[in-house]
Amino acid sequence: MCGIIAITRKRSTRHVPTRDSLEKLIDFDQRLSIRDHGEIKSLVEKFSKLKSELSGVPGILCLIGEPAIGTHLDHLCSTLRETITVFEKSLASTKFNSGELEEINKSLIELKDLLWHVSNDRVQTAAAVENLANGQTSASSVEAFTSIQQVLSGIDRLEVRGRDSAGLHLMIQNHGLDLNDPSIRSLIEQRSNDLNYCSGSIREADGVLSFVYKVASEIGELGENTLALRRAITDDELLHQALEGETVSAVVIGHSRWASVGIISEPNTHPMNSETLDSANSTLVIAAANGDVDNFADLKESQNLKIPPLITSDSKVIPTIMANEFSDLEGSSSNTFEAFRKTVSYLDGSVAIVANAAQDPDKVFLALRGSGQGLYVGISDDAYIVASEPYGLVETTNEYLRMNGEHIKNRKEHVSGPGEVVVLSAHKAGTLEGINRYSYDGTPLPISDEELEKTEITTRDIDRRNFPHFLLKEIFEAPESFEKTLRGNLFENDGNLSVALTEEEFPSALGEKLQASEINKIYIIGQGTAAVAGQALARYLNEETPLPAEDLPSTELSGFRLSQDMSDVLVIAISQSGTTTDTNRTVDLARSRGATVISIVNRRNSDLSQKSEGVIYTSDGRDIEMSVASTKAFYSQIAAGFLLGVAISDAVNGISQEPNRAIRRNELLMALKELPVKMKEVLLEQSAIKTAAEELAPSRRHWAIVGNGSNIVAAREIRIKLSELCYKSIAADFTEDKKHIDLSAEPLILICATGLQESTESDVSKEVAIYRAHKASPVVISDNVGAYPAAHRVIPVPKTDPRLGFVLSAMAGHLFGYEAALSIDALANPFRVTRSAIEKILSLNPEISAQSLLDSLKPTLLEASNRFFDGLRAGEYNGSLEASTATRIATLYRYALGSIPLDSYQIDTGKVGTPATIVEDLNAVLTIGIEELTRPIDAIKHQAKTVTVGISRSDEELLQLGLIMEVIASGMPRDRISYRNLRNLAALDAAVESTVGFIRYAIEGDPDEGNAQLHVIDKGGIARDLASRTERDPKLRGSKHLVAVQQEVSITKGRHDGRIIILVPEIKDKQTVGLTLIHVRLRDRISEQSARHVLQGYQDRYTQIFDYVTETEPTFRDDLLATLPIEDLLIAPVEELAEMWRS
Repeated sequence: MCGIIAITRKRSTRHVPTRDSLEKLIDFDQRLSIRDHGEIKSLVEKFSKLKSELSGVPGILCLIGEPAIGTHLDHLCSTLRETITVFEKSLASTKFNSGELEEINKSLIELKDLLWHVSNDRVQTAAAVENLANGQTSASSVEAFTSIQQVLSGIDRLEVRGRDSAGLHLMIQNHGLDLNDPSIRSLIEQRSNDLNYCSGSIREADGVLSFVYKVASEIGELGENTLALRRAITDDELLHQALEGETVSAVVIGHSRWASVGIISEPNTHPMNSETLDSANSTLVIAAANGDVDNFADLKESQNLKIPPLITSDSKVIPTIMANEFSDLEGSSSNTFEAFRKTVSYLDGSVAIVANAAQDPDKVFLALRGSGQGLYVGISDDAYIVASEPYGLVETTNEYLRMNGEHIKNRKEHVSGPGEVVVLSAHKAGTLEGINRYSYDGTPLPISDEELEKTEITTRDIDRRNFPHFLLKEIFEAPESFEKTLRGNLFENDGNLSVALTEEEFPSALGEKLQASEINKIYIIGQGTAAVAGQALARYLNEETPLPAEDLPSTELSGFRLSQDMSDVLVIAISQSGTTTDTNRTVDLARSRGATVISIVNRRNSDLSQKSEGVIYTSDGRDIEMSVASTKAFYSQIAAGFLLGVAISDAVNGISQEPNRAIRRNELLMALKELPVKMKEVLLEQSAIKTAAEELAPSRRHWAIVGNGSNIVAAREIRIKLSELCYKSIAADFTEDKKHIDLSAEPLILICATGLQESTESDVSKEVAIYRAHKASPVVISDNVGAYPAAHRVIPVPKTDPRLGFVLSAMAGHLFGYEAALSIDALANPFRVTRSAIEKILSLNPEISAQSLLDSLKPTLLEASNRFFDGLRAGEYNGSLEASTATRIATLYRYALGSIPLDSYQIDTGKVGTPATIVEDLNAVLTIGIEELTRPIDAIKHQAKTVTVGISRSDEELLQLGLIMEVIASGMPRDRISYRNLRNLAALDAAVESTVGFIRYAIEGDPDEGNAQLHVIDKGGIARDLASRTERDPKLRGSKHLVAVQQEVSITKGRHDGRIIILVPEIKDKQTVGLTLIHVRLRDRISEQSARHVLQGYQDRYTQIFDYVTETEPTFRDDLLATLPIEDLLIAPVEELAEMWRS
């Protein structure tokens, strides 16, 4: 998944804050305390005002101008965080009135967000801007460098879904360079001749300067790309001179790329410009895109685009076509929007686009169509921030407009298809008035205040801290999350612990129903990890209460287990987000049948929380996870589940229980309280877990996770995470069952064996010995290391209550999954090094011969191939690289090194062996190898690669249109409607008011030979009662014959009955085998934009009319399209229509 980030802003009119004005809000030297909720709310109010005062460029100017202010604020925020930590610890043993703790938690989150914002989003950002600016302190320079810094921060955050290259572009107006200075002119010319538009390139057009910075690095860590861009910008003296102008302004566009079309290289890195081999002096357009332009090759050919050969990305066509369209429209800045709109309408695929043109530099153009991408327009102080994910803009604003790329039902009457185009005007930046939205056909789409949304996250939630990946950070945050979930709900009295849930968490009405035995069944539902967490709660309830408790996926309950009367049923719904569709739908169905619902959820005000009688929030009610593989939520859901389980047990059994049960209950609660400390102990075993994972994960193709008792819960959770992280189909079985299933596969087996009694532990040890005897590699997670002498490895965890031991197994398993994924991903590094070297040499010398390229590569090839062959001999590639891929890579490395003569290549492959063939085939197979071994950690492959997540849904979108649905409903198979005819029908859809009938014909014979016949297969609607000529004369003739021969959709009017019909040919193996005749009623008239769209899409009729009219007329009046009946526009002879323009 790629990432887009862009900023345009206007000059702020706000005053620059001073220390005096800030100290009126909050005393820098006062020692602030937190003793109760009132003091928290007071601090929230003060810091909210401080945040507002420090917002925007004025806040940055203040902090740069008076550095001591930042130092004081940093110290103040740090001291307050320590105070909050002390206060939070006191909450664990404090009893609260109903809802009081929840309100305190909300206020604490708000205060933490504010402290983070002041110290990180303001003070640290100001320091970063100052470093970028290299001492430039004028308001206009700081404004430009603030935009650069915020775009760099956005790229850094958006890289989480994948990164192999990144770029940043500035379009600078009113620059400070003297272009008459020969030395300045020489420097610009030196950087203006690279048609590949690599890093450091400069362009000058219409008094505007374009600077671009790029980095392409297949191998690296998150954050390295932005560091490289930052260095390039900081060291560019010419840029700093350009930004010295008193009225200088800049639009900044950034992009993080995850290559899907085109190699990883600077020429393919976005943003791209509009230059081609034959357009050196044309319009300058800059664009960046997410997604795939499916028809880019067709567009290159049809529009004769002479793109430099090293630029192979599909997105290059976007700025290039826009520049051509702008030139065709005679180059007025008022035509920039139309040039952009026409450009994006040509593109097939799910695509998000941002563009900026030198001829209209104050405008930023956005387009979104399809379901695979996103664009969000953030509205901030005097600025617009565009990002492809909300977390790309939260540093600057929490308010945004979400663009919609799909069909919206209530727009169908007014627009001709899906997608939106947005224009942002810099002179109105920060206001709703400066955002103009249109459909793809140009129809204005007004924006209301109600469409603005607010983010639920801040940069505090999405900061990686010092961890290399979000996944690892979130695993390490799990103990704190667990502890926060228990906070305020677990109390000690005379050495005994008790659970006290509030009315909002556990309504008294539910407690009364449980006491009165009015609840006879408990269902615990969720999907994925949430469903697994529910299994632990079900086990506890079945052990502690006589009520039958059953855990199952939400879809199983809604699909098979609902009954008409569920008034005696309690449904416990578990969801991390509270927005899981399957779970929410099941809750709706259960509630409509009388069930009581309690939810365990992480997000306040989520859909699920609003559907539930009681809600237990995990952690503090907002525990964000950025990694796709969620881990932290599992632990807090377990904690909440045990709290709820004890509350239900107390309601059913009564708190005064027989002594043994009371002791067991207290032991459980004590262990629950101490578990976060034990979890931290497991985290200390990361190094040992890494060693085990690196030794076994790469070489073993088959994996399994086993456990018995409550450890099966851990096994099932680990299975999910290992499958997500390592792309393995993994079994989760009971320990004793494994030997009956598939030990012959010699798998890597992870055995969850914590909290086992001696006899059970002995049995599991025997099972481990059986696994080892079958050449499996058993890795045991246990609190008794010496009990498993046959284990390949034992991962130690501390002892805890046996009922909670599975939690520690899961944590060790999560760490194993992380390290295993890294070890598999590292196997691709020799391939990445080789491919990167090929791309680098080609980018530096595109004219190099293939033999010279191989000679230059020899040192890299030797080192990379030796690493690969060493790994191959050690069996490291056995687990994840296909044998055929390994064989091809090994063979091609040998050919590339000259170990095998080229003459043999034809024998091996059937292709003539040449240096060029070897380079091409080696690069291709390395790409396959990298794909097979890549493990993105924080993303998943179908999100990390645009080629899969962004697969064009243009066909599917067309299939949702009413006219096409009617054709298919008549019986015509989808695969017999050509793509050209789908487009014709899609264009006609906007002109059709309704369909009223159909006749489906089969054709016998060859229409081209003139002897074909028609036979009616089916009729529908009014056609059932209409006589058909073919029933008495079946010969294929007239318009039906024409359609069958030309194989193109046609709309016509019956000669005798005046009915409007659409004829659709049914094509199989290039032969017309049938026709479908659709009876339709057309709209009377439609808007100018819609009419133009219909005519452009249907047999290019718009061009026919346009050309006929402009043979004699100087201009073509598009506005007349809205005044003429759509029937005439589609059916009347073109020469007759032309007379209407002439008259």
